[in-house]
Amino acid sequence: MPRSGNKERSPALYESILQLKNMEECQAFFDDLCTVGELRAMEQRFDVALLLDQGLVYTDILEKTGASSATISRVNRIFSFGKGGFSTAIERRKKAEKK
Repeated sequence: MPRSGNKERSPALYESILQLKNMEECQAFFDDLCTVGELRAMEQRFDVALLLDQGLVYTDILEKTGASSATISRVNRIFSFGKGGFSTAIERRKKAEKK
């Protein structure tokens, strides 16, 4: 199992997410898994990533999302120093939208 910090990561969560078939199943799963605050934070971070990818500046992103400058900066750093997850998801989303 891959390690995250000092604890082993369980693949069960990620494998289960991959088995979900549609938006309704996905939303229901995350509604059961996370608190409202956790979901809003994740949604906001991804919205910030989408806007950064579109080339928007911090002030515009703050206005559109309500995210703090610290959150925007943190998400921006992920594009340079993360593992590529945001970039992969965004590129696949763009391809799906073109179809």
